Amino acid sequence: MSITANWDKAQQTARKFTDGWGADQPGGAVIGFDANGIRFAEVGGVESLSTMAPFGADTVVRYASVTKHAFCAMVLSHPEAISLDDTLGQHLPELQEPMASVTVARALDMSGGLPDTRECLSLLGLSVYTETKAGPLMEYLARQTRLNYEAGTEVSYSNTGYRFVETALERNGLYFRDFIREAGAKAGATLDAPDVWNDAVAGLVPGYWHDGEKWQLSAAGLHISASGSMTGSATSLANWLRLLLSGNAPFADTLARLAAPRTLNDGTESGYGLGICRTVLGGHEFTGHGGSHPGYKTYFLLDQANRTGVVVVSNREDTNGSKIAQEAMAALFGLALPTPSSTLTEGLYVTETGPFWIEVKGCGVNWLDADTAVYEDKDGYVSSFSATSPMRLKMDGAAITGQIGYPARRLLPAVDTGVPASLAGRWFSDEGATFEIDGDAVVMGVGPVRHRMPLKALGNGRFLFTLKDGPWTKRVCLHVLSENRLELVLSRARMIEYSRA
Repeated sequence: MSITANWDKAQQTARKFTDGWGADQPGGAVIGFDANGIRFAEVGGVESLSTMAPFGADTVVRYASVTKHAFCAMVLSHPEAISLDDTLGQHLPELQEPMASVTVARALDMSGGLPDTRECLSLLGLSVYTETKAGPLMEYLARQTRLNYEAGTEVSYSNTGYRFVETALERNGLYFRDFIREAGAKAGATLDAPDVWNDAVAGLVPGYWHDGEKWQLSAAGLHISASGSMTGSATSLANWLRLLLSGNAPFADTLARLAAPRTLNDGTESGYGLGICRTVLGGHEFTGHGGSHPGYKTYFLLDQANRTGVVVVSNREDTNGSKIAQEAMAALFGLALPTPSSTLTEGLYVTETGPFWIEVKGCGVNWLDADTAVYEDKDGYVSSFSATSPMRLKMDGAAITGQIGYPARRLLPAVDTGVPASLAGRWFSDEGATFEIDGDAVVMGVGPVRHRMPLKALGNGRFLFTLKDGPWTKRVCLHVLSENRLELVLSRARMIEYSRA
């Protein structure tokens, strides 16, 4: 369906956001484009608090998870090396079950149940700043024998599938960094994909996060992998996406294949494709994806029918790229944005059993420490309208019922029954991690990084504690499995177990 585009209105909407990035703050760029080229570029803030040089459309940042669709384009371009129907174990024989039986497609479309590597490390007490390398990370993952959930039954975001598939391609002599540099050149884009945070990249500017008092330089120690390794500017990302939208060689049908609907085991259609996901605004369908590294936020949104798009890049942690892109696209085509809803009763809720909890605050729902905004939907429901965090819920008396991640959920108000004395003592993981429960608190870490984190009881063996790590604050669910066994749970990692000494 063709819609008349109002580029002036879209640009004004973008400028509303970029004007908020002051000349003494980190900033970003918002670009609107179509088949004929870039239609507007709005910028704000600075690219470095050391030089105070203004942020520009050609400023190089980390794209983070915007990388995913480009890596999936590489996968599709090498059918001789790997198939979407292959199991991970066919290419990575060191993997144990049930990981080994997860297919490549499910590893990439967020339905594989693969625990996220970074969140696993957090639950082992390793900081975002702790340096890790590709080989030892694969060895660690090869020791794991649990998924977050049965493959094909849920959609929940995880980066690990991309790490696995990238490793499989590398064992065939195929490297994402080579692919994206060459592909970018075909699009008139300068793109790169460093393996680790400290690799030198031409023109790359620092990222920043605000600690409540001042801006801080960002950093990360995790080996990045093709789940989020790309770097480039707003202009380069727009040019690369224009090539995909054009349908020209060598990516003639790639975008359509990436965005094609995928299904769960029961036939439910998911909004998440291969590194790209569906967004619906005013009844019109778009495709896009966001990215988040410490100190960097990116987002793109495409209208395939009209070959238009919006790109957002920034070097500041607080940027809401999806909001900027969606408002600009809605302004471009005169579409209605969804209406935020606060009809769910605020509070903490838990399922009858298991580690599953939500907290409702205003128009937001926090599911296992993953925050999602919810909007008015039909029949008294609220919905996230999100392919990466699908959620549709309503009040049912004092309970909240509906779907999260597509499975049916029923959550009841949490009851604080206190922390039993029986939890006290030292707890150990097979990976060598340890923590102590002392009274009503978890004590984790050593020496100057030893932290005491109060426990909040949710009832029936579930407890929450808050773990602060640089720019990140994580609320972890401690779930008692038996007298001498428990698990620590985040939305992307639900399988880290500890045993009592």
